[in-house]
Amino acid sequence: MTATLFQPVKLNDTLTLGNRIVMAPLTRCMADNDLVPTDDMVAYYARRADSGLIISEATIIRPDGQGYPNTPGIYTQAQIDGWRKVTDAVHDKGGKIFVQLWHTGRVAHPHFFGGGDVIAPSAQRIEGTVPRQRELEYVTPKPATADDIQQLIADYAQAAANAIEAGFDGVELHGANGYLIDQFLHFDTNRRTDEYGGTPENMSRFPLAVVNAVVERIGADRTALRVSPGAYFNIETDPRDRAVFEYLLPKLEAFKLAYLHMGLFDDQKQFDYLDGSATDFVRQRYGKLLMGAGGFTPQSGTEAIENGRFDLLAIGRPFIANPDYVSRVQSGSALTEYHEGMLAELV
Repeated sequence: MTATLFQPVKLNDTLTLGNRIVMAPLTRCMADNDLVPTDDMVAYYARRADSGLIISEATIIRPDGQGYPNTPGIYTQAQIDGWRKVTDAVHDKGGKIFVQLWHTGRVAHPHFFGGGDVIAPSAQRIEGTVPRQRELEYVTPKPATADDIQQLIADYAQAAANAIEAGFDGVELHGANGYLIDQFLHFDTNRRTDEYGGTPENMSRFPLAVVNAVVERIGADRTALRVSPGAYFNIETDPRDRAVFEYLLPKLEAFKLAYLHMGLFDDQKQFDYLDGSATDFVRQRYGKLLMGAGGFTPQSGTEAIENGRFDLLAIGRPFIANPDYVSRVQSGSALTEYHEGMLAELV
C-alpha cells in the first residue's frame, strides 16, 4: 500500500532522491556550547541516511538568530567543519542532506548571544518564556532597519555558501513557524509602513530577496523554502495574510526551487481565511515540487501523494523513535511510538 513512497523523485537535473520519504527538521538542541555539531549528531544523522532526503535541524545563520539552547550554527569555521563530519557520514551511507537555515527573529533571546538587540520586522513582543530555559522571558525586538535587512540578506547567502562548503546537498530556508522570514509575511508580526510592510508586495520583499540572494549564490537547484500560510505558532491569525501568500507563491514558483515545504505540525488543521487546509491552499497556487508535513502516517501520506496533494512526505517525530523508519515502512514492520522522553535521548 505504500509502494508510491519508494519511487525515486527527480528534484532537478542536479538532484534525484531515492524515495519520497524525507526526514523533517527536528530541533534537538544537540550542539556543543560553541554551537558546533557533535559526534553524537554525526551518528544520529548517519543512522537515518536511507531516507530520500534528510533536512537537518534548524541551524542559525549568525549569533543573534539563536532562540534555543545548543542549536547548531553555520557561521564559524568550526561549525562548518563539524557539519562536514555529518554530511560525510550521511553521504558514506548513500544519503542526501539539506541544512535548514534559520534566524528566529523575535523568538531570539540576548541570553544566547551576550546581549544586544533582538531583530524582527516590528517591535511586537512575543508573550511567554524560552523553551528549555523557562527563566528567560522574551524581550521586545528592535524593528530591523533598511541596513539591517540588507545585512540579513547577505548573511543568509553567506550561510548558504558555508553549507555547500560543509558538504550539504542544498539548503532549506526556514520561512515558516513564526520565525524571522515568516514574521515578515504575517500582519500580526509585520506592522511596518515602509517598503517592507503594509501590502502583500512589500511584506514579501524581504523573503523574496533572501531567496534570490541564496539562489544567486548556490543555485536554485540546491535551494528550498519552508512556508506557513496559516498562522498558528508564535503568530496570531489575520485574514489579510491570505493575500500575502497569494502574491508570494507565484513569485516563488518562478525561481524553480528544489522544493517548497509546508510548515505544519498538523495537516488536518483548518484555516477559515485559507478556505480550509493550508496544504491545499498552497497546492492550488504552486505547481512545482511540494513537500507535505503534519502528522501523516505512511498510509495517509501515500494516499495524499497519489491524490496529488503533494509530492514528497516529510516525517518528523517517528524518525526520532525509529532511526530505521524507512526500512520498517518498506518491510511493513511495526513502528515504535514516539513519546516526549525520547527528546532527551540520541538514538
